[in-house]
Amino acid sequence: MRLSISKSKNATSLYVIKSTYENGVRSSKVVEKLGTIKELSKKLGGQDPIEWAKKYIEELNQKEREEKREVIVKYSPSKVIVKDEQHSFNGGYLFLQQIYYGLRLNKLCTEISRKHKFTFNLNSILSRLLYARIIYPSSKLATFQLSTRFIEQPDFELQHIYRALEILAKETDFIQSFLYKNSLKISKRNTGVLYYDCTNYFFEIEQEEGLKQYGPSKEHKPNPIVQMGLFMDGDGIPLAFNINKGNTNEQLTLKPLEKKILSDFDLSRFVVCTDAGLASHDNRMFNDKGERSFITTQSIKKLKKHLKEWALDPKGWSLAGDDKTYDLTKLDEKKDIDKVFFKERWIKENGLEQKLVVTYSVKYRDYQRNIRNSQIERAQKLIDLNPGKLKKCNPNDFKRFINKSHCTADGEVAEREVLGINTELIAKEEAFDGFYALCTNLEDEAPAIIKVNKRRWEIEECFRIMKSEFKTRPVYLSRDTRIEAHFMTCFIALVIYRLLEKKLESKYTCHEIIDGLRGMNFMEVKAEGYIPTYTRTDLTDDLHRVFGFRTDYQIVSMRQMKKIFKGTKS
Repeated sequence: MRLSISKSKNATSLYVIKSTYENGVRSSKVVEKLGTIKELSKKLGGQDPIEWAKKYIEELNQKEREEKREVIVKYSPSKVIVKDEQHSFNGGYLFLQQIYYGLRLNKLCTEISRKHKFTFNLNSILSRLLYARIIYPSSKLATFQLSTRFIEQPDFELQHIYRALEILAKETDFIQSFLYKNSLKISKRNTGVLYYDCTNYFFEIEQEEGLKQYGPSKEHKPNPIVQMGLFMDGDGIPLAFNINKGNTNEQLTLKPLEKKILSDFDLSRFVVCTDAGLASHDNRMFNDKGERSFITTQSIKKLKKHLKEWALDPKGWSLAGDDKTYDLTKLDEKKDIDKVFFKERWIKENGLEQKLVVTYSVKYRDYQRNIRNSQIERAQKLIDLNPGKLKKCNPNDFKRFINKSHCTADGEVAEREVLGINTELIAKEEAFDGFYALCTNLEDEAPAIIKVNKRRWEIEECFRIMKSEFKTRPVYLSRDTRIEAHFMTCFIALVIYRLLEKKLESKYTCHEIIDGLRGMNFMEVKAEGYIPTYTRTDLTDDLHRVFGFRTDYQIVSMRQMKKIFKGTKS
């Protein structure tokens, strides 16, 4: 800042002005009007106004260097704002940016750029695709447009995004191994237990082609789908993924991805935890070698007769840390509602020796019965009000409880089909209420195995976050390479989000975190800085504490903001 002296016919005025640079053009801005020479002479009691003004400006410059100068901003109610000039920017991405650079993804982009010899800024493109996937999830075209909302502006064109997707698809394996190895530098990875599951994503088209194939959709939509297999570590952070055709058998997807982990991630000793749908005999045998093990859910209904009888026998149950045995028929349901009872035995089938662990919980039993009772009510309502809507149903549909008959209660032939509730099926299903089974080749105690399996819900949450919060579906891309790259960016975004969640010690829900980042907006004051327009909360306080910088001052000066930019990229 410096002194400006303006002379007119009637007076000489003193101003504090500041040089500004915008789009490479230098201009000056009036920071403060100090007054006329005459006014200041009276006010200062004969002191030289110009000398006083120079000292005052030096003090302002010193305060600015120390980030203590108060900023005065003037607005006119008679001036119209400049057309197409942006004033509001998002700064929530800065916390994601610190993790992005902590993972050295900028170095990854440099390596890929050298290999493929293109000229566009891959680091700028990839980072914006990731920040936008978390904060403003949308199509690639909308992402290009929305990336201008971030304080740091993009330096690429829309065509560069699509060219970048083609490159990212070619480097899928390299990116995943690079991401894992660099994640170890910013967070400890719990790779002793790996959880695996599959899901699928639908397209808003009807024609199947390439990866897009018709298959059993999780959303029960009549659209082509692609399938994603995902490995997650023991702390809920994604480890690796693959994309397969929509009509691929899920059980065939585990081994190829696990082999990549064995070769690319330098991992050899871990436990693979899956649900029953992915626990084929072949997959279990694969993880019964070397230092690998498995834990998988087991359907009690599909056990052999003698094992099913043993599993459902009310006698011979145990509790963790207790030497007594319990009889399920003699439980105090109020007192024992939160307890998990178990029994275990070793079995050998088709050359595979494994431990069968069965658990029983009164709370789980009540949960299953509440769901079934609700389904029975819906079935009865359909019978009473709209029997014409009764169609073929799947094994978990409430319509399975509706029994069709062509006989009356007296055994006579009815004129029309008679509908009723299938009480025999209800009784059969109730026999399994509260029971849950696992199979494993581990020799650990049953309570430890049960504890490991309990965290399987987190991989389901990973899929939910991608589908609901990140809006990964429906997929609008058509080329297989771009589809693979789309899921690659979603996968990296999920890793960054999970690391953020871990830094915040899982104190906040996914919706709270993403909504908080999206709402951290700033109003730009030209040549001065950025005024936070968001509400300061416990979340924003924790973000600033954990990441080591603050954006919640009444105004963040340009100089301060540049320091923050530099700090998040170090």
